[in-house]
Amino acid sequence: PVLRWLPRYRRAWLPLDALAGLAVALTAVPQALAYAELAGLPLQYGLYSSFMGCFVYFFLGTAKDVTLGPTAIMSLLVSSYAFHEPVYAVLLTFLSGCIQLAMGLLRLGFLLDFISCPVIKGFTSAASITISFNQIKNILGLQGIPRQFFLQVYETLRRIGETRAGDAVLGLACLAALAVLRAMKSRLPRAASAEPLAARISYLIVWISATARNALVVLFAGLVAYSFQVMGSQPLTLTGSIPRGLPAFRPPHFSMAVPNGTVSFQSMVEDMGVGLAVVPLMGLLESIAIAKAFASQNGYRIDPNQELLALGISNILGSFVSSYPITGSFGRTAVNAQSGVCTPAGGLVTGTLVLLSLAYLTSLFYYIPKAALAAIIISAVVPMFDTRIVRTLWRVKRLDLVPFCVTFLLCFWEVQYGIVAGVLVSGVLLLYSIARPPIKVSEGDVLLVQPGSSLHFPAIECLRDTVCSCALTASPPRSVILDCCHISSIDYTVVVGLAELLQELRKHGLSLAFCGLKEPVLQVLLSADIEGFQHFPSWEEAERYGGAEPWDSRADPFPSTTESS
Repeated sequence: PVLRWLPRYRRAWLPLDALAGLAVALTAVPQALAYAELAGLPLQYGLYSSFMGCFVYFFLGTAKDVTLGPTAIMSLLVSSYAFHEPVYAVLLTFLSGCIQLAMGLLRLGFLLDFISCPVIKGFTSAASITISFNQIKNILGLQGIPRQFFLQVYETLRRIGETRAGDAVLGLACLAALAVLRAMKSRLPRAASAEPLAARISYLIVWISATARNALVVLFAGLVAYSFQVMGSQPLTLTGSIPRGLPAFRPPHFSMAVPNGTVSFQSMVEDMGVGLAVVPLMGLLESIAIAKAFASQNGYRIDPNQELLALGISNILGSFVSSYPITGSFGRTAVNAQSGVCTPAGGLVTGTLVLLSLAYLTSLFYYIPKAALAAIIISAVVPMFDTRIVRTLWRVKRLDLVPFCVTFLLCFWEVQYGIVAGVLVSGVLLLYSIARPPIKVSEGDVLLVQPGSSLHFPAIECLRDTVCSCALTASPPRSVILDCCHISSIDYTVVVGLAELLQELRKHGLSLAFCGLKEPVLQVLLSADIEGFQHFPSWEEAERYGGAEPWDSRADPFPSTTESS
């Protein structure tokens, strides 16, 4: 993809891409530290995960706005499947990248279409609550809180009396500051070029402050913590030392040394279990959904399979620099778009600034309070909770509340169970709608039966039962016209079922005629050489030929030709 836009690159785009890259970096660095804490990994792993995707996406990305890196959802999944072990996290990155790359090469992106919107909404809403409550312990300064959600709630409430006042005050202040800055940005009117210089400068200052709110909050909290350290008392829980320097470029470890021996590659894969499906699929889903949303908003198209390739290669190469799984970030992508980015070149600036932070600024991260990082995470995930989704689903289709509620509730137990159960419930509802299509029956001299959708093998028994019960219980029994205007495809089982239905009606002296067959369906039925098959262009013509009363069981009520024109 880079060969399509780089030869047309304009000099006027350079400052816009550079500004957008800087704005994203000011958001990415503090978020990376916070998300590593959420993933249960040493904080430097958040930074290790924040630059490779920027560089790879420069070459392979098809959406100018998208930025790849660690996200709250990925961090939550990593905490579940990597067991707070960096070796597991890096191997999970490599394997997830291989799966994503294979899906891209095989053009399997369509599989993501089977994860319905209610399932996604249920997962993200539950994740918002889970992640937010997971950070309450850092806001309150509590230690030793278990990871499982219900135990977490119980232990936090039981030990709330042990709250550290310093952490609580700073955490709540950071949350308030982030909320105010977010509100300022959402309500900030755009400064027109005709306005005075002072007004435009004021707009720029407020916009930069609101966009870089995470960096400002971390800077403020770090200065407060440093001031206490200088005075000789420290009421805050600090991040602590972070190794300085860039990560070594090496392949991931395929085994792990433990005090009792070595954990083999096979054992590590078995330990990660269903995470090897959940992590790459959720990464793909998040990245492609974000790319589609911003591409549609800004009037350009993306190639989903190319996005799969970009994400897969980013994760594979990221595992060589100790990254944990990454995907598209909605928050940083929004910052990128609002900053006026013109091409994926903005990612080069972001990746470079993250590398500079690793090389020169890690000593300063020592003084960042954990409560400030917790506030950043909570501020980032609270908007993921959709307060209107239940009302919307109730209005649109109440049955969609079932997969939503199943996913939402089970995700509090274990994330993987919620996602898998939601997908299964959605699949059952989808299969039920295929197996029980709407069938309209109109009574007259003949019965007009009209399926409301295509016929597939699970639906043929339903159609046979409907036709037989209506035709044979009518007084007197009536022949049937099957209006196939909504049927665009059938399979072999349907052909067999229709042949058996025709023969069953003939035994009772009744006939079955077809009308409105589309060309592909007609060709299939003609090639099946069904005995007694009759077709008419429209149901009116079929009724005209077959409307004589009473039906004579010794003769066909329809002409013997297979098609009438």
